Amino acid sequence: MLLAHHVRIGSSALAALLVAALLLPGCASLSSPGSSSALSGTTTLPVTLPDGTQIRAELAITPEEQARGLMFRDVLPPNYGMLFIAPDVSPRAFWMFQTRIPLDIIWLDEDRRVVEISAHTPPCGSQDPRNCPNYGGQAPSKYVLELAAGEAEAHGIGVGARILF
Repeated sequence: MLLAHHVRIGSSALAALLVAALLLPGCASLSSPGSSSALSGTTTLPVTLPDGTQIRAELAITPEEQARGLMFRDVLPPNYGMLFIAPDVSPRAFWMFQTRIPLDIIWLDEDRRVVEISAHTPPCGSQDPRNCPNYGGQAPSKYVLELAAGEAEAHGIGVGARILF
């Protein structure tokens, strides 16, 4: 099972989530610090990258938030991202179905150390989720951080680096 807009789920659950997602606005701005996000209703959390840069990460905790992820967003502003928090440590493969922007996907273990990165992960152009490839999921993780494509390299994020939140 995958995690979010990247996490594969059962076909009936996927259909329900897609219907719900289609009812959401196509693009919403991310929330300001400490407030709820207009799109997903989640709270942001400050996250410090290895080079000391602090970003705001929108939290994806519930299965619904994780299934929606960054779907239907046209932009991801600088210094923003999404942090997926799982209830356990296990391999988590993501996909890019209905995600419109390329992303860096960063898997973290329970100590918040980077265990895997999919840099410049492209959107899936297919309208059929079965045609979207999976990314990552080789190393067990508890957290997954998504940033705009190129941000991992720009901020010195590599396997073994620690991200603070």
